[in-house]
Amino acid sequence: MASWGLMLGASAIALAAVGTSSGRADDGGTASPIKHIIVLIGENRTFDSVFATYKAKYGQSVGNLLSRGIIKADGSPGANSGDATQYQVNTPLPGQYFISVPVSSKTAYSPFLPARDLGGAPDQQISPDDLAADPTGVQPPFDKQFSHAQLAALEPSFEKSDLFLLRTGATGAGDTSGPDTRVTNYAALPNTVFALTGLTLPYDSYTGDMVHRLFHMWQQSDCDIGNATTANPSGCLNDLYPFVGIARGDDSGSNAMGFYNVQRGDAPVMKNLADEYASSDNFHQSIMGGTGANHMALGTGDAIFWTTFNGQLAPPDSAVANPDPESSTSDKYKADKAWTNCSDSKNPGIGPIVNYLTSLPYHPPSNCEPGHYYMINNLSPGFLPNGVVDAAGVTSGSKVPPSGLRTIGDALNEKGISWAYYGGGYNAAVRASNGSTDPQDLFLAFNYCDICNFESYASSIMGDATQRAEHIKDAIDFFDALKNDDLPAISFVKPDSMVDGHPASSKLGLFEAMLENIVDKLTSRSSIFKDTALFVAFDEGGGYWDSGYFQPLDFFGDGPRIPFIVVSPYSRGGKVVHTYYDHVSVLKFIERNWSLKPLTGRSRDNLPNPTSAKGNPYVPTNAPAIGDLFEMFDFGHDQQKDN
Repeated sequence: MASWGLMLGASAIALAAVGTSSGRADDGGTASPIKHIIVLIGENRTFDSVFATYKAKYGQSVGNLLSRGIIKADGSPGANSGDATQYQVNTPLPGQYFISVPVSSKTAYSPFLPARDLGGAPDQQISPDDLAADPTGVQPPFDKQFSHAQLAALEPSFEKSDLFLLRTGATGAGDTSGPDTRVTNYAALPNTVFALTGLTLPYDSYTGDMVHRLFHMWQQSDCDIGNATTANPSGCLNDLYPFVGIARGDDSGSNAMGFYNVQRGDAPVMKNLADEYASSDNFHQSIMGGTGANHMALGTGDAIFWTTFNGQLAPPDSAVANPDPESSTSDKYKADKAWTNCSDSKNPGIGPIVNYLTSLPYHPPSNCEPGHYYMINNLSPGFLPNGVVDAAGVTSGSKVPPSGLRTIGDALNEKGISWAYYGGGYNAAVRASNGSTDPQDLFLAFNYCDICNFESYASSIMGDATQRAEHIKDAIDFFDALKNDDLPAISFVKPDSMVDGHPASSKLGLFEAMLENIVDKLTSRSSIFKDTALFVAFDEGGGYWDSGYFQPLDFFGDGPRIPFIVVSPYSRGGKVVHTYYDHVSVLKFIERNWSLKPLTGRSRDNLPNPTSAKGNPYVPTNAPAIGDLFEMFDFGHDQQKDN
């Protein structure tokens, strides 16, 4: 059953069943009572963009826009609204890429921020004819000509009562770019953060996207050790967000500065889960930038690089990034590409980042191996979903060569621990790779996120038909496994792009609908839930602004905070955990719980757990450091006594 407010009362989380776990016999012992983890990954939201006004329960504290005085409870500017002031860089611009500028070289937007933009949000519903005519060029919402049964076939991750959400939320603007007039005072926004929702823009609306790429995000962060404080020892001011996106020409305006208001009904599922279970206000995206690289960090603790392919030692020069300004008056990059050799500070864009890292007190390494070209922005794997290699795509530099980079799947296989990656639309993507021309297959295949599946880059998994069949599955297979009490020890679950919450192509409410479906089914099956933890994470912040500190670990990141919630019998009570985490914390939890070693000698799962000073729990005193998530749980509490 679906209850859009997600009423998780005592009956929903009853854990009366004792008895044997349904975990598979080959999954071995664990260091905690957790025998199954489910990792659900949404898209492109910072912590503040969702939890800006969240008020923690039971005396807990939370660091967000409200508690820091940047906004008031109603979403209007607070006493410290100036902490979110955004700037333009004065011309003439520096001749080379920069990640910081002195105060004298930038000017605050005045009197208002640039207008918020539609940023690619759909302006109208699509019909069955639209889908048939252009299955890879359309996106929801769907019009009334689609039957309820058709919607259920297109999106099997929803409870039936939530399918209506696939019909709603179009902008009605008649275009997908230009000012978003639905936003209150869209053309007269004060130079600070602002509330997305209002009288003419309800929560159930598609809203605009913005830039989220590695060099752009470093530049937006405006980092200089000269700006360091005790609370923000990285010295990152985060004050160039609209400037960098507008310079790129991505139709984003001031989109980065918007936030939802959970105290006024936005993001109700996320809020109620945070109230009921444990959440983090210090969990970060691992890589500056976008989806693909952050999913790689989740699965490998590292960044993926070019592997020699058919004798080709490196990507072609045409595929290599050069983020130097296009001219003295335009910060659009000379080559906005997806590969870089960050081992050589003479290469465009590398020196400013490496020099900044060197200036930090703990001197984090660049972690760039000599001669390696790393994928820094989204590129599809060379493996097609059916396992065939797209040689032409790899050779052109537009796809990633099959990789020998060690993944968590490899480590789990070696220990005989069951696992699966469940990607929405995968089965259709395989059919399309095999030649299907059915419009529904093509549409669903387009919405399968191949760049999200870190195992789809790995020769050991994607290049092996047996491994592929055993471990790479569709989201609908996850729901079947949950229904049949047949979950593997570790499940990675990725929604299709219709419902992953990504701005413009999806809505946060659609992600919440899938999340609620999982929580409802999980908590109603005590035989599974009693020893399961659901990790609710996001891939990255999507370019949204956030007020939190982030810890530079190497050339690739970390980046801004993102939401993170743990749903488990051992994580109840509304606790907000301040320990420093990022995506690799998930790997560290798996490794500690199932007694695995770090994946490689250089992967971030080698980093220690953080220690912190009294009064400042957010900043590790032993940087670089990331936690292993065990603080999210209360394993000393006997959950059976609560029933």
